[in-house]
Amino acid sequence: MIYFDHNATTAVDERVVEVMLPYFRQLYGNPSSLYRLGRIARSAIDTAREQVGSLIDAPAEQILFTNGGTEANALALASAQGKRLWISAIEHPSVFENAHRRAKCFQSINALEVDTSGVVLFEAVEEQAIQAGDFVSLMLANNETGAIQPVERWVDKVKARGGLLHTDAVQALGKLPVSFKRLGVDLMTLSSHKIYGPKGCGALVWQAGVEMQPLIYGGDQERGLRSGTENVAAIVGFGKAAELARLELDARIKHAQSLRIYLEQQLKTISGLVIFAEQSERLPNTVQFGVPAVNGEMLLMQLDQKQIAVSSGSACAAGSEHISPVLAAMNVEATLAKSAIRVSLGKDNTQPEVDLFVSVLKTLLARN
Repeated sequence: MIYFDHNATTAVDERVVEVMLPYFRQLYGNPSSLYRLGRIARSAIDTAREQVGSLIDAPAEQILFTNGGTEANALALASAQGKRLWISAIEHPSVFENAHRRAKCFQSINALEVDTSGVVLFEAVEEQAIQAGDFVSLMLANNETGAIQPVERWVDKVKARGGLLHTDAVQALGKLPVSFKRLGVDLMTLSSHKIYGPKGCGALVWQAGVEMQPLIYGGDQERGLRSGTENVAAIVGFGKAAELARLELDARIKHAQSLRIYLEQQLKTISGLVIFAEQSERLPNTVQFGVPAVNGEMLLMQLDQKQIAVSSGSACAAGSEHISPVLAAMNVEATLAKSAIRVSLGKDNTQPEVDLFVSVLKTLLARN
């Protein structure tokens, strides 16, 4: 199979699997236990925290492990209780849905609009509109279009007014240089399975002094902010994946950028095809496109029958008449938005795979 859906998840790197295996059987101790097996598990978690911190330029003690990016986003929003909340129109559902389902927890929920390139409009909100104590959540890179958001500029605006800013960096991690220190955000969400680590593990990074509210009670794990016995094997895997991402980041970016440019060149030979957010700065591995009058989900299934895995821009609304909220926010025409296909490339993809994909795509489009 040709796998072009790395923004959804990645295969666990064999080097990651190797370091995880002992913690399923031989080194199975509870990290909270004082005997040797427990101390070994605790040391392994501490090492993983250092590895993740090294990848994002953050102190290890400010990294809180969770069961994934969704929980980390929910935990971040818990810190916004009682505040005015600002979220972009293109946030991941784990931010957008979480916020709106808990709307009573906030003074108000305010939208940050985007332009037709999928980038949040910096000028759309006057600096004076951000008040002291406000909480802003703005993703670092969009999971559908790949559009990179001006988080650093927003940090300056929000901090000048005494607010807090959280960024969901799940899609940017391992695809761009991500520095918690340089960005200056107050909270940052990460996920393991987007960088060739295991599923079921993520992290929330926070600045010292930010008040955190636990979602889960019943233990003192993770500084009392995330109760429950730690998933040691997954955390160890996340740490190793972070280490590999740091060491191989430049090569991965170069490889993905080269393949994406080549893919887009081939796609542009297809009449009527539109690449979404083409003019914006994007993740090096992500291309989302549409072809008018084509059903994107049907095309996805036809590609699957040809052993090619991609995703639909409207997959979150599969079986409904709704289009992707991201494309809707960009004012993409509905019939074009419903044709959306996202290709997200990985470190092991090749140019021959791109050639085969484009060839199969052209054949399928000619039949539709």
